[in-house]
Amino acid sequence: MHNQPWTAAHLVAFDLEGTGSQDRDDEAILEVGAVPLRDGRTHLQDAYHSIVNPGRHIPRRPWSSPGLTNDVLASAPSLEHITPELTARLDGAYIVGHNVHVDWRLLSLRCPGIRPAGLIDTLKLARRIHEGKQPRSLTALLDRYQLTNEVTQLVGGQPHRALWDAAGAGLLLGKLLGDLPGGGALTVVELRDVAGSSLGDGGEQSLPLF
Repeated sequence: MHNQPWTAAHLVAFDLEGTGSQDRDDEAILEVGAVPLRDGRTHLQDAYHSIVNPGRHIPRRPWSSPGLTNDVLASAPSLEHITPELTARLDGAYIVGHNVHVDWRLLSLRCPGIRPAGLIDTLKLARRIHEGKQPRSLTALLDRYQLTNEVTQLVGGQPHRALWDAAGAGLLLGKLLGDLPGGGALTVVELRDVAGSSLGDGGEQSLPLF
């Protein structure tokens, strides 16, 4: 299994929107988006998306995600309500995301029972491929690879919303690997070596690759 191609791995592109790191351990999840990758391709028809009621008033800040107003969030399900769905989708999967450890920090804080196989970071991969070149934000890289319109057509919405960013990260992974010498033929372990990010305590070593 270790030597199977990376496209055979259980991969799920994921993004969440939160209240902001200034809230520290009180940061709340406001939106989640998860898009399965099969054979290296995003499958939007099987994607999962939900806004999340944080159970409190959220002050507007310059970096607040567009459209996630208190009125909208008030009618959303609670995190406890959607956690079983997230767990079913992410347990045992490699979570793909852009600067993915930031999302994982909050997700693991709020949903400690979720046990992915590991993290695959498109930002880390972009830094390896485009060393010394700026910028490397998700939106900038999607523009670079002419994927922005494709993401919008597939998902609707706009950047800095969870499903849009998750789909963008999923599409970006394949494009980045296409620019890596031999990237299309990487094994799962080689993908983890070039783009993996630590889960923290417990880590990937205690979990199977598939």
